[in-house]
Amino acid sequence: MALWRPLALLAFLGLPLSSIFAAESIEPAKPGDGWKLVKESGGVSLYYRTRAGTAFKEFKATGQIEASTCAVHNVIDDLESYPSFMPYTVECRLIKREGDLIYSYQRLSPKIVCDRDYTLRVRETSWPVQGGLVYLNQWEPANQFGPSEKPGVLRVKLDEGSWLLEPEGTDKTRATYLIYTDSGGRLPAFLANFASEIGIRKLFAAVRKQAKEPKYQAK
Repeated sequence: MALWRPLALLAFLGLPLSSIFAAESIEPAKPGDGWKLVKESGGVSLYYRTRAGTAFKEFKATGQIEASTCAVHNVIDDLESYPSFMPYTVECRLIKREGDLIYSYQRLSPKIVCDRDYTLRVRETSWPVQGGLVYLNQWEPANQFGPSEKPGVLRVKLDEGSWLLEPEGTDKTRATYLIYTDSGGRLPAFLANFASEIGIRKLFAAVRKQAKEPKYQAK
């Protein structure tokens, strides 16, 4: 792959090239959990940790959202609207629901590289605590339940993660997002990791903005 393509991708994602070197200056998180703090910006704390045998990092982001956990969960559950507010999402549809399981198909279009798509199996759980409800959405790949691979669209086969939404004060949510993925293609691992960092920050900004919409408060 020509060098300009990875660098152009970083520019498209809004990442200055100096961040390639700045992000190596990290701070340790709590001893024993393996997480290391990358950066705190825009009310989001971003951490990473490595997994044995792979160059791809697992990321964790935490931040407060000015809405109830119910409202934030309604945003995350509104699959059909993802193309209108989720970063890079051009297609998203529900395949089926089975009890607490949701199967959904998504296609992303980062523009600089070819489209990516995947089908996920999401397990939704919730439980009451003081101040409201906690919601936990955990997902894993389930491409066998979605559409076949399409020409020109790269199939993502590693995509594991979760959303944890916890009440924090009056109509506020402490959100924790975890993601471990390989976006595929010939993009080097270190550039894919930086792309993930920018995508996570864009994701938090999108959910925060969408949670202010009255329709999510009313559900």
